[in-house]
Amino acid sequence: MKLVTFESAGSVGVGVLEGEEVANLSATDGGPADMVELISWGRDAIADLSRTAPRLMRDSVRLLAPIPRPRKNVFAVGRNYVEHAKEFSDSGFDASERQQLPDDPIFFTKPPTSVIGPDEAIDTSNDPTGTTDYEGELAVVIGRAGIRIPKEEAMDHVFGYTICNDVTARELQKRHVQWEIGKGPDTYCPMGPCIVTADEIEDVGSLWLRTRVNGELRQEAPVADLIFDISTLIAVLSSVMTLEPGDVIATGTPPGVGIGFDPPIYLQPGDVVEIEVEQIGTLRNPVI
Repeated sequence: MKLVTFESAGSVGVGVLEGEEVANLSATDGGPADMVELISWGRDAIADLSRTAPRLMRDSVRLLAPIPRPRKNVFAVGRNYVEHAKEFSDSGFDASERQQLPDDPIFFTKPPTSVIGPDEAIDTSNDPTGTTDYEGELAVVIGRAGIRIPKEEAMDHVFGYTICNDVTARELQKRHVQWEIGKGPDTYCPMGPCIVTADEIEDVGSLWLRTRVNGELRQEAPVADLIFDISTLIAVLSSVMTLEPGDVIATGTPPGVGIGFDPPIYLQPGDVVEIEVEQIGTLRNPVI
């Protein structure tokens, strides 16, 4: 299933995207209040409800971020592709670097106020340094709560997958050493266009991620190239904190970001960033 949060006739709802139609789950008796509640129901209950839900035409709704305001910060992972770790190290923008390839996952977070949806604008006025960069990423959505989750059981806690753009103000990232300010400006976490449930994707590692800026291919890599795979990320995070339904983990970006060029190529007003992940779709955002 492809799950979406949408706006129609001034109201926000959640539903299942089925070709050119959206099954409007919010319009059913006892329907979910939002995507996080829907996720907590589980896939079987969602499938049952969608069979009788009223339909809307896809072109009559505006897609929002699947989880427009996560209940926690979005978890994210730095330096999780070998070649990106190298290009980031060579750029000199990581003031916190201890070594080029990490021995353990590097986690940081992005606040809920940074989340926007498909076709919403990345606002570079929130970066006074003019060094805004893109980072296309596969994101994992947690479906079942847990703490101290063994690695071999981690994928049982995955509800589905979406796409995130870990937009970054590079100079702020460097200046403040810890990454929260550089990663957290408003509009700097585009997400979407949907959540694809995990049962639809047989081998997540086989998916390819591609990022284009103004139609030019900048990033292209399989998810299998992750240094720390999804099971490891879940096991490490949950070793110290409870993961809950609706938590989002952006898994890291492959090489090809703006700071990898000489000189760096930063996002400018008028640019359009498109991130495609096979079987999920394309997340498109203009830059202002």
